[in-house]
Amino acid sequence: MSDLAPRTGGAAAPTDGDNRYKAVQHKLKTLGQAMELAEGELGTLLLGMQRNADRAGELAVAIANAELDRTFVEMTNEVAIALGGAAAEVHRLHDAATEVSGLAHDARRTHARLYEGLDTVRSGRKERTPKPGFFAR
Repeated sequence: MSDLAPRTGGAAAPTDGDNRYKAVQHKLKTLGQAMELAEGELGTLLLGMQRNADRAGELAVAIANAELDRTFVEMTNEVAIALGGAAAEVHRLHDAATEVSGLAHDARRTHARLYEGLDTVRSGRKERTPKPGFFAR
């Protein structure tokens, strides 16, 4: 069996509808960090799967050299191929996590560039700001 287990209490940002500047910044930071963590874990998983695929391939050769029944060679080779295919998919997932992490950090910087000044002004005054859409009538 695998030692992989689902984790609870992860770093996923809740979808609470809070769109204030600091809340959005926090959510983007949390998403970026979660994707960085996933990237690391997927990298470790990928290396293990590739190593196991290589071992299974070597075992298939050893079984063939020992002149055991061809069924065992074929089954072991099938396992090696399946692990190699699964490793390729984990590699794609790893690449996606890397991309999302970068995009989350880029979005956070862009959001800060566009809205940090406005948040500073709004946070620094004592008067309340109308809700979005108030002036659109």
